[in-house]
Amino acid sequence: MTALEGELAFHLEWQPFELNPGMPPEGEPILDHLCRKYGRDAATMEQMQDQIIAAAEAVGLDFSGVRERRAHDTFDAHRILAWAGGQDRETALQLALFEAYFARAENPSDPAVLRRAAESVGLDGDEVEAILASDQYADEVRTAKQFFVDAGVQAVPAFIVERRYLISGAQEPDTLVDAFRRIAAEIEEADAGAERSAG
Repeated sequence: MTALEGELAFHLEWQPFELNPGMPPEGEPILDHLCRKYGRDAATMEQMQDQIIAAAEAVGLDFSGVRERRAHDTFDAHRILAWAGGQDRETALQLALFEAYFARAENPSDPAVLRRAAESVGLDGDEVEAILASDQYADEVRTAKQFFVDAGVQAVPAFIVERRYLISGAQEPDTLVDAFRRIAAEIEEADAGAERSAG
């Protein structure tokens, strides 16, 4: 995070979380899905989509496909992301899939989309197809997902710091900066207290 550069050091790890487990392969139009999921009318959900697009544009992100996208099951995408993490390419692949979904309204569970995104960040497309044809990384994804559900994660985005602190929901950058600083200070104070006790 640029605002904290030189002040705090970050090591980013992505964790699996399925918003729509069990969704059929064709998915569901996003507006229909959101109205049903949250019990709100279409006009309200359309307004919320407009706010998401405006917020994304304000920070230079392309969310032009937000209204056209569909809700999909992302389990296979998480399997490919777990594999990419072992090659230090998970963040790059996450960003490629975000662009495919939010900018172009592509299906992140489509094998062709997953292969194309992986290849765009220098990963082996044939290996993607081999993983998708198998059960590789399935147990790993399920275990990680359950751990964070048990830890209290109910929606995304969610930021888990040091596996102890949970920041839920989309936050303004300044809010995140303040939260990270408070957490760092609390950890530093706790570590200092532990050292005094040990001494």
